[in-house]
Amino acid sequence: MKNKFYAYIQNLQDQIVAGLEAVDGTAKFREDLWERPEGGGGRTRVIENGAVFEKGGVNISAVHGKLPDSMQKLFNVGEADFFACGLSLVLHPKNPMVPTVHANWRYFEMYDDNGNVIQQWFGGGQDLTPYYLFEEDAVHFHQTCKNACDKHNPEFYPKYKKQCDAYFWNAHRNEARGIGGLFFDYCKATETMSMGNWFNFVTEVGNSFLEAYVPIVERRKNLTYTAENRTWQEIRRGRYVEFNLVHDKGTLFGLKTNGRIESILMSLPPNVQWVYDHHPKTGSEEDRLLKILQNPIDWI
Repeated sequence: MKNKFYAYIQNLQDQIVAGLEAVDGTAKFREDLWERPEGGGGRTRVIENGAVFEKGGVNISAVHGKLPDSMQKLFNVGEADFFACGLSLVLHPKNPMVPTVHANWRYFEMYDDNGNVIQQWFGGGQDLTPYYLFEEDAVHFHQTCKNACDKHNPEFYPKYKKQCDAYFWNAHRNEARGIGGLFFDYCKATETMSMGNWFNFVTEVGNSFLEAYVPIVERRKNLTYTAENRTWQEIRRGRYVEFNLVHDKGTLFGLKTNGRIESILMSLPPNVQWVYDHHPKTGSEEDRLLKILQNPIDWI
């Protein structure tokens, strides 16, 4: 399974990078290959200063070795070997009318002393963070997520949408990071879902990413915007940074397993503002967005 999924994310990285370069039309992704001293490595691809994307990355990694003490406590296990691989992407567009997007699909295994698999699961999801809310974009993104889920189980979309709203929540701000999407983790074999079934589901979601995001980018990338719009975007990016550094489990896992810092922190936007006690004008588009982020809604 690990070889099968790693081959999948290698191909998916190629597909997504090609699709995003076509949308941008100017910039190309830079590639870095890296190795982790304890075992494994990755292929980082970053785009910067494009016509559409100010900064973004589409990264894959496959790491293995002894499970660090901190992760042993998290999983409530003793010493064990592990393998983890996944694709993680974040894209920060230049135009404030285009939303930031994040996605991740991953697979994890743990072994006993004889090398037998004793734990294995999939996780992942995709979520949208707009700075100005266009409801048709929110509906499109969520509908694409739902279509992918419904091919496997009609209960998946409402369940994983709810988990996404709960996970991407800046508790210290009492607001959502964005308008959500899907979030699933610890997807293990059951009587009704084999690991092969989970592989088919996770890859279905991964394959839906470009369909979910690119049409939104195409609709918004040429819209005009003001310096004030740009300031608001940078203030909201600050909330994005706060979530990634305070709450995000993926960031924590990378840091605790001696991952490559440049690859882990590529999710952070290049230009951000923290304005003291900032409040948008009542009734403005900025204010409307904040109200929606305080109470996640059903877009479908």
